[in-house]
Amino acid sequence: QVQLVESGGGLAQPGGSLRLSCAASGFSFSTEPMAWFRRGAGTERELVARLNPSGGVTMYADSVKGRFTISRDNGKNMVYLQMYNLKPEDTDVYFCNALKTFYSTRVLGSWGQGTQVTVSS
Repeated sequence: QVQLVESGGGLAQPGGSLRLSCAASGFSFSTEPMAWFRRGAGTERELVARLNPSGGVTMYADSVKGRFTISRDNGKNMVYLQMYNLKPEDTDVYFCNALKTFYSTRVLGSWGQGTQVTVSS
């Protein structure tokens, strides 16, 4: 089954950076679009960044555009989220998952444990 293990979170100062990693297994990673979500304040997770199977097409939420970069390594079944110019409002638990289609918010697998990002001075 789909397994996702997120890592790389931690404490960063405003304006700082962090790089999140996600190790994926249990599905055909190189053929699926991937995304990063964060828990958010509502009942549904907020999708912050997505990319297509080849990694050549990306989309970002307006709240992170220009500051976050999503990438993937299909040889290692890894997806990354490089976060720059972090803001306190980026504080959240971050998750990765495979999307059913590139433009969908529906995910393929169960959620991993996520990784906590805290932005504070």
